[in-house]
Amino acid sequence: MAGGRGSRLAPYTTVLPKPLMPLMDRPVIDVVLRQLVKAGIDEAIISVGHLGSLVEAWVESNSKYGVPIRFVYEDEPLGTAGALGNIGSQNGPFFALNGDILTTLSYSELADYHRESEAVATMAVKERTFDVDYGVVLRDRAGSVVGIEEKPRIGYLVSAGVYVFEPAIVDLIGRGERIDFPDLLQRAMGSGARVAAYEFDGYWRDIGNRDDYEAAIADFGADPDRFLA
Repeated sequence: MAGGRGSRLAPYTTVLPKPLMPLMDRPVIDVVLRQLVKAGIDEAIISVGHLGSLVEAWVESNSKYGVPIRFVYEDEPLGTAGALGNIGSQNGPFFALNGDILTTLSYSELADYHRESEAVATMAVKERTFDVDYGVVLRDRAGSVVGIEEKPRIGYLVSAGVYVFEPAIVDLIGRGERIDFPDLLQRAMGSGARVAAYEFDGYWRDIGNRDDYEAAIADFGADPDRFLA
């Protein structure tokens, strides 16, 4: 998915689409494509919108990936998942992911987990922690204090923006419908289908804002082989 406007990275993204934002000597979409090819994909479909012709031109001029790559253009923004309705029928499970993620996630291990899950969708999830700066008060329904936790660290799982889907997921999206991945997964669960979560503890960063982008540049520059080996 490479069609977003990347407004949180402005003014960079007024002239350069977010997937082409450079990580040292290469754009982030190049890292993503190389990782997917290493995992064994046999085709890549890139959904583009904002400045999409620049993404297509760069990929075609640097197309040494060894797999066919085609582009789907969004006439109107379709949300993070709406473009899946335009990719056509698929013969088997496929990855769907944002084109601006820097991660050491093993896509092949994610795919193996999905095959064993018997789920219509598997989402990669990452644990995040949040340090509370105050004492957290616990009370019962009667209003009595039953405990106090002083400055606790709270852990929670977040979506990593990487999914494996069965072809049936596309049937849940109307042609041209605007829909985001969380709504699509809720729709799948509402239909009775199973959605699985694959937790990994490797590196993950969404370069959607300036601070994360600059951190990603530093992390990638310190050890490119960590992401491309």
